[in-house]
Amino acid sequence: MKLFFSLFLLLFLVQCKESPSEDKARAVVNSTNEMEAPKVVDSLTVLNKNLILDQLKGVWFYNQNPFNGYAVKYYSDGTLKEKIGFINGKREGVAKRWSENGVLRWQVNYEKNKLVGTYKTWWENGALAEKSTYKNGVLEGEQQHWYDNGQLAKLRKLVQGKENGMQQAWLKNGTLYVNYEAKNGRVFGLKRANLCYQLEDEVVVRNDVVKR
Repeated sequence: MKLFFSLFLLLFLVQCKESPSEDKARAVVNSTNEMEAPKVVDSLTVLNKNLILDQLKGVWFYNQNPFNGYAVKYYSDGTLKEKIGFINGKREGVAKRWSENGVLRWQVNYEKNKLVGTYKTWWENGALAEKSTYKNGVLEGEQQHWYDNGQLAKLRKLVQGKENGMQQAWLKNGTLYVNYEAKNGRVFGLKRANLCYQLEDEVVVRNDVVKR
């Protein structure tokens, strides 16, 4: 009996020891199941206005070389306004923008200048205003917008940047006033307004982000 218990305990300890390494390996496997090293932005930080953009290449230069580091902007009182990372002259990693009051208003992720993953904006009171997902620079999946009181305002479903599935919008009093299904370029249901409207005071910088 003691021998059986000892073997069981040994097997359990071996399994526990191996689990972390498996998790670590998965953390660096990309969508094509290939191992890749994590990208690290250089610690060098410069003012955004000192970068020069080659619009044809989509590359930012600093001292005549593709920039590696962080570009920042400040308000007139010295409060941080924006921070964006660059690798080989292209935007990479998490980018953030703040209001003059220091409130985080915008946070996105880049891979070689393209938006990827979660895109978020916040109201000045700190409430979440928008949550979207990007894949290779294009909206994909569910897009949600909220009023500044936390109430859901819009719910969109997108595939490769185009509406696909149920699209809904609510007034601030909670009344549903847009409710339709988009399928193969056609609309089925109640469509009283364009879902691409902007809520008052909502931070929308998407076009600037994509084109720059």
